Amino acid sequence: MIHLAKEDIRHTLGKFLVTAMGVGMLLGIVLIMMGVYRGMLVDAEVLLDDLDVDLWVVQEETLGPFAEASRVHNDLQYTIEALPGIDSSSVVTFQNIQLPKNNGKVRVFAVGYDVYGPICPINRARLVAGRPLKTDHYEIVVTDKTGFALHDTIRIGRHDYRVVGITHGSVASGGDLLVYISIRDAQELQFSYSNKRIQTDRARGIINRDTHMVNAVVATVLPGYDVEEVAANIRTWQHKSVYTREQQKAVLTRYVVEKASKQIGLFTAILVIVATIIISLIIYTMTLEKMKEISIMKLMGLPNSMIVRMIVEETLWLGILAFVFGNLFSHLIYSRFPKRVVLEIPDAWMLFGVVVVASIAASFVGVKKVINADPAAAIGG
Repeated sequence: MIHLAKEDIRHTLGKFLVTAMGVGMLLGIVLIMMGVYRGMLVDAEVLLDDLDVDLWVVQEETLGPFAEASRVHNDLQYTIEALPGIDSSSVVTFQNIQLPKNNGKVRVFAVGYDVYGPICPINRARLVAGRPLKTDHYEIVVTDKTGFALHDTIRIGRHDYRVVGITHGSVASGGDLLVYISIRDAQELQFSYSNKRIQTDRARGIINRDTHMVNAVVATVLPGYDVEEVAANIRTWQHKSVYTREQQKAVLTRYVVEKASKQIGLFTAILVIVATIIISLIIYTMTLEKMKEISIMKLMGLPNSMIVRMIVEETLWLGILAFVFGNLFSHLIYSRFPKRVVLEIPDAWMLFGVVVVASIAASFVGVKKVINADPAAAIGG
């Protein structure tokens, strides 16, 4: 059997490869978009996994500090710790701050925690240099992507903080870089005001503003106790919203990441549609370029099925090569993105299936032109 597709591709190999590379770059962006979504899911769980707690106690009728504002008194941790089934508890705060660096700013997500408490959010496995915090004032642990080095001094608010530790891969749910400070420093940054603000508040009759607040109390549960029962007990008697680890992850993926994931999904679908249209136009143009040859083949008695097979095979080869180039392209550039990009094999195989289906659908444009081709056109020139 004559392999028409093979011979036609060999005849225009350079043009065919360049076209596949162009479409491949578009498919590479589709893979990157999928990787960005996967990276968002991974980032959303970094801090939760590093804290490794069973319960999150937050302000009543709120979803917690990752989804909306939450403030509770810091002495709530002692009440929680005294409840049946609680092993240990601690307080945490979360806030976005800007760190000054080289006449610019570095946006970070600051985690404040009790340095002397039983729960530390700094994962030792991520610590690549230095140490965790040892004192409750003017020390900071940063992630390596902030660009700061050990023993650097950073001006935050009214005080200078010394870098005592550096972590790797520490990010917040939104992709912001994580830094760690003591709970006292965090409370001062989040809940205290400048002298002029305090003076203005007193002139308006606002006195004794409470700064002994935190965003959440986290706790671990003793072995043998049911986490859901302990959480229900806190909700009933302490009048606070309580989330288990799995519930907190659900909050992050549903309320924090969900809208972004829908947007990424829409962009991905649009890019796949655009890629299909481009392949259709390319195949249509390639078919038009060889209409005289197709008419001659039909005049010689070649059946439509053989010519149609040529068009479909060319389209499939174009889609497969574009997919290969797209994979290479995505793996070459994904590390340069500012946020985490996670490329997974199942996503690539899913895209491969979409590309095959899209290529077959795109070939119908050329197939229709082949079927309608007039053999007499080969004689008429």
